[in-house]
Amino acid sequence: MSSLLQICQYVDATRGSTALRESLYVFPIVEGTHVISLAVSVGPVMWFALRLIGLILKDRPVSAVFEPIRPFMLVGFGIMFVTGGLLFWSLALRCYGSPFFWAKMVMLLLAGINIAFYHLTIDRRREEWDEAPVPPVQARIAGLASLILWVAIITVGRMMAYFL
Repeated sequence: MSSLLQICQYVDATRGSTALRESLYVFPIVEGTHVISLAVSVGPVMWFALRLIGLILKDRPVSAVFEPIRPFMLVGFGIMFVTGGLLFWSLALRCYGSPFFWAKMVMLLLAGINIAFYHLTIDRRREEWDEAPVPPVQARIAGLASLILWVAIITVGRMMAYFL
């Protein structure tokens, strides 16, 4: 981990990191954009997860719920990834020392694994259960895991903002 610490020390000492961190306007714009992109991406993710669990929109096929919100999720996640990287760049050393940062990174990894597992396995058989009011147990578990992980990621992300 010492090499990761050295990387964070290097990043934290760069002119770009310092400029972003100390900027009166750019840092708040980046942070605000991160939060807005979170709403644009995770809001639809939660909506879709609730459909997978079978709690909402039971009369609509899963594909009819997913397809219109997919572009919002992808664009939002793209923007969130870039702005999150910039926020890390501006506060790399503080992030390194934050248990909230590490918890967020672990949960983001788990959320990514959940997404990959869903799309590479369960979703490939969607035609079999697309119109079912309550999807199969594997889809419901993936939806529930998504909900839990994203609520936790957002909570820990907010904690980071208060304790960095």
